[in-house]
Amino acid sequence: MPTLDSMSFIDFKRQDGVAIVRLNRPDKLNSLTGEMILSLTDLFRSFASDPSLRAVILTGTGEKAFCVGTDINELADGDEAEALKVSQRGQTLCDLIEQCPVPVIAALNGLAVGGGCELALACHIRLATANVRFSLPETRLGIMPGYGGTQRMPREVGRSRALEIMLGGREVSAADAERLGLINRVVDAADLLTEAQTLAQDIARLAPLAIRACLESVRVGLELPLDEGLAVEARLFAELFATADMREGTRAFLEKRAAKFQGE
Repeated sequence: MPTLDSMSFIDFKRQDGVAIVRLNRPDKLNSLTGEMILSLTDLFRSFASDPSLRAVILTGTGEKAFCVGTDINELADGDEAEALKVSQRGQTLCDLIEQCPVPVIAALNGLAVGGGCELALACHIRLATANVRFSLPETRLGIMPGYGGTQRMPREVGRSRALEIMLGGREVSAADAERLGLINRVVDAADLLTEAQTLAQDIARLAPLAIRACLESVRVGLELPLDEGLAVEARLFAELFATADMREGTRAFLEKRAAKFQGE
């Protein structure tokens, strides 16, 4: 687990098996410094080995922005070698978010621009307020998305729509994002964190090993031909039959009571 000293501009707390991670640099619209990316990387790496964790909520401080991407002050004077490190560092973080064994819920409280949009794309579920705007405007700066945006955006909305967003530096409203499938739903700003916590707690009450298996099956299977993806699903389905949670869940259903899952 990262130390408090290493978590500048990142707030983190746990509530009943749910981790709440908040980007906390509102005066800079939660833009990402290299230190913030490394702190988030350490944090999400620690989540991978935490069996008590049930869900993660990723959000930002303030009403204007979830995250407007990389702090441009850290990019302006970089050379090719440094740029490669920046891209790889951002991709590592987004990969860890996507590969997190528990659901990562993005509670998007405002602008999700550039690297901030890429962070959101790496999350499994996305809730957003009506003032959210998505964009990958890097071409306006003479660069391109570097944290996975060129790969994840087409997988979410299709190639032609993704190219229109990226090549035109187009801004996508919350309503259009919901229509395109970029977000699950739009919620009132005052209710954003509550809605995310309710969803996280609903997930946390279910069988944790089954939740993790669903995530793995979807993540791995979508990169495979259908027959190979189905084989992954069948293997994970069968493995759950060796768990105490499976026996508890089926017994509770037959006995018409609430199941008490232990993650075993």
